Amino acid sequence: MDVAELLEAASLLVPEETATENDITVRDIWDYLVHDEWEIALGLLEELGDAGSPPLAFWEKLAEAADQFRLERSAAWCHWRCSEIRNGAIRAELTLRPAAEARRTTPISGAGVLRPMWDIGHLSPTGERAVSIAMLWVENMPTLEPGGRATVRLLPLTPSHWTHVQPGQHITMHEDSTVAGTAVVLEVYSPATAC
Repeated sequence: MDVAELLEAASLLVPEETATENDITVRDIWDYLVHDEWEIALGLLEELGDAGSPPLAFWEKLAEAADQFRLERSAAWCHWRCSEIRNGAIRAELTLRPAAEARRTTPISGAGVLRPMWDIGHLSPTGERAVSIAMLWVENMPTLEPGGRATVRLLPLTPSHWTHVQPGQHITMHEDSTVAGTAVVLEVYSPATAC
């Protein structure tokens, strides 16, 4: 499929009543598609996808269109959303420790590249702390500075380790044996219900 066909197919998977925070709907996007303004249509479809709960096929089509446009961050976001739908996801409010108090002295990438360890309350068979790995996406920010705070999305590498995690729970992020940050869980999405 070419980009126009992918975007048209994706737009058909969004309910008509879905609207962005700025009241953009599928009808508005069709105006951009008719005028071959595909990059704008792609961005608006991503916003619509974030406003609702479209199916996996929606994000797959947007990912393919973004790949064809060579829009790296947009493609990464759409592929990320596909993974959330398949595996589930956790949204949390993360606060990184300041550079003077932690090993990290540089910002972390916000685009889902970091795979830190998380203390989510598991113990090893010997009673020691056990950690689980989850990829990290920082919402609405390209990076997160040491000492910074942001809403993040976690994509567990082993979803079964995370089934007990609940909103309100405090979890800690580790890049080594020390605490790199603390987070409060906001929302937990099961596979195929990720938002």
